[in-house]
Amino acid sequence: MHKLPTQPRATVATPLLAVALIVALTAGCTSTKNWLQGRRTAEAEPVILGAPETDQYISEIYRLVSGDPATQAEIFADASSAAQLTPDPSTRLRFALVLATPGHSGADPNAAQGILRDLLSQQELMTPGEISLATISLKQVEERIMLGAETSRLRSENTRAASTEEAAVAQRMADIEAENRRLKDSLTEAEAKLEAITSIERSIREQ
Repeated sequence: MHKLPTQPRATVATPLLAVALIVALTAGCTSTKNWLQGRRTAEAEPVILGAPETDQYISEIYRLVSGDPATQAEIFADASSAAQLTPDPSTRLRFALVLATPGHSGADPNAAQGILRDLLSQQELMTPGEISLATISLKQVEERIMLGAETSRLRSENTRAASTEEAAVAQRMADIEAENRRLKDSLTEAEAKLEAITSIERSIREQ
């Protein structure tokens, strides 16, 4: 019985080593790619420790808008206290968003505008979500302030116009009354002259 020739062990292992090397290199490239992508993502969106999620800001604003006066006062007091006791970008942004939200007694767009402008001038300690919220809120606040100023201007002009009209009406009434007095005096004078003429004529007839 003839024995089949035995293939050398190195010959069998060579393809396996090649496949293993290819898999390792591929895995290494994938890991490197994923690492680079993660690094780029981390560089593009820095994580600020302790910063609230964007949803937390939005959820609180929703509670502020839809809540009753007691809830609104509680949210305002809590946001104001936090901004004063621990004035970091997150607490200041939270308070600015509360100030910028209309419909409650603590709303103050001018104060909100000042805080938001200050925050956006130093964005290094803010998350991308916070920067977006601050930018959008500032835009809305500025437009609201402009509309308020325009409304005040129109009301002032309307008040001045009404005052001018009232003054004009009052002057016309005064002029009419003065004319009536003049006509009355003229009528009295004419009646007196007519009476004098009538008396003279009566005297002549009697003679």
